[in-house]
Amino acid sequence: SIQDKNALHLYSVNGKYLGSETLKEEVSDMCVTGEYIVMGSLQGFLSIRDLHSLNLSISPLAMRLPIHCISVTKEYSHILVGLEDGKLIIVGVGKPAEV
Repeated sequence: SIQDKNALHLYSVNGKYLGSETLKEEVSDMCVTGEYIVMGSLQGFLSIRDLHSLNLSISPLAMRLPIHCISVTKEYSHILVGLEDGKLIIVGVGKPAEV
């Protein structure tokens, strides 16, 4: 974060710069799972981005409170979101019939 601008930068394992994406929110936690980056922000948005293009996979989900931590289950079936007020939100991943 430099001068109120936040960005997500992507590098290869060899350190080659692959790209970046400017972010509107301040990232509080993130985790990489498979082909996706799952991010939570202090503005209360849960975002899922493609690992290679950094494009949003879905529209950000509003949690209405700052997100403090994120975890994804081993089976990639649910995202666990810890909020500022101590609540744990469980978000199902996949099509409605699968969740």
